[in-house]
Amino acid sequence: MKVKKFLFSGIAAALTAGALLSTSALAQKDWPTKSINLIVPFAAGGPTDSVARLIAVPMGQALGQTVVVENVPGAGGTIASTKVARAAPDGYTIYLHHMGMATANALYDKLPYDPMTSFEYIGQVADVPMVLLGKKDLPANNFKELEAYIRANGSKITMANAGPGAVSQLCGLLFQSRMGVKLTNIPYKGTGPALTDLLGGQVDLLCDQTTQTIPYIKDGRVKAYGTTTLKRLPAIPNVPTLDEQGLKGFEVKVWHGMYTPKGVPKPILDKLNAALKKALNTPDVQKRLADANIDIVSQEKMTPNGLKTHLDAEINKWGPIIRKSNIPD
Repeated sequence: MKVKKFLFSGIAAALTAGALLSTSALAQKDWPTKSINLIVPFAAGGPTDSVARLIAVPMGQALGQTVVVENVPGAGGTIASTKVARAAPDGYTIYLHHMGMATANALYDKLPYDPMTSFEYIGQVADVPMVLLGKKDLPANNFKELEAYIRANGSKITMANAGPGAVSQLCGLLFQSRMGVKLTNIPYKGTGPALTDLLGGQVDLLCDQTTQTIPYIKDGRVKAYGTTTLKRLPAIPNVPTLDEQGLKGFEVKVWHGMYTPKGVPKPILDKLNAALKKALNTPDVQKRLADANIDIVSQEKMTPNGLKTHLDAEINKWGPIIRKSNIPD
């Protein structure tokens, strides 16, 4: 009797498990059946938010549901990253973050998430190049002269940045590390006021994104000493790269990646990746990104593995620099 009871219990359990698996598979096949939240870790109007809103509509069209952008600013992206890491792994929460995902471990103690293990990867999205700028009346007229000027003046030279952990600060720290010098770093509450003071001549140097600096370079209001890319930028072809001027391999881009909470099933991840690729290959999106001097990444980088590989490399790149510099600085 006990054997029969055990046998029937086992059959019932197996049938129940099979039904659950069948329901789960059906749910994944029909996904999505409602709107999807795209979390952005910064306030509306910034570069990351702009990228998110640009791709949200075509991604939604590809998925057959609305993709709603939700801004969750604060703590350099930590608040938003924690929210996403703790969200249900059902594919209805996706996340767009820039290179701050790679620097968080070095910047903050005891994070409530792990950038490498708390998320699934959808794909890399876009890169925003940067330029090393100087104030208009800085004596150095090119990178060679700037190098000599830095060697002669050292900490008397001021370098602005957008605050602790900002990409402008990281770019500046990498530049100083590669040059083997220590300048006087001046933190601001954003690149806006930092650029304003550079234009006004209150600070000497700034590493900033092309999205807001190219007009000032073209009209001669700032000096451009080099781009942080490995190839010259079409928008400013006469500005050499720092790499070709002696800082071999110097590359800093404000890259963006798309994630979900850990545990989202692969069929759903595949649909999200396909939607991301379709959005980035839309002619209108490509034109608008190009007009903003934002580079769409290669098809290989648009993959989950492409993003994971890049994130791992960036963590290894920036971690030692941040820890050595004792940010905030």
